[in-house]
Amino acid sequence: MATEQHTNEHASMSKKKIWQVFFYLLGITALEFFIALVLVKNEYIPHGFANFIYIVLTLLKAYYIVAYFMHLKFENMTLITSIVVSLIFIVYLIVLLLTEGSYLNVHMN
Repeated sequence: MATEQHTNEHASMSKKKIWQVFFYLLGITALEFFIALVLVKNEYIPHGFANFIYIVLTLLKAYYIVAYFMHLKFENMTLITSIVVSLIFIVYLIVLLLTEGSYLNVHMN
């Protein structure tokens, strides 16, 4: 029964939905290029704000890729939660390592 339900959920991933997600990703990428090549180059927005927008748009693209092409949108919430919590700890570890490394670089030289 569970396998049947799981198969039916994946059946909703039709060619139409794949192309729809592709065009979402294409639109987000085009928006990133527009921001980089027009808005930042002509100094309509500052670099710091543009970097924040890039990070948000990249996370949005990562969500679409993971949710639809890696089929995590159709998985149980426990699997998704375990993956997200693991990724949060990995990002936290990287931030801590970079912070410690910059501290050592400043104070040891």
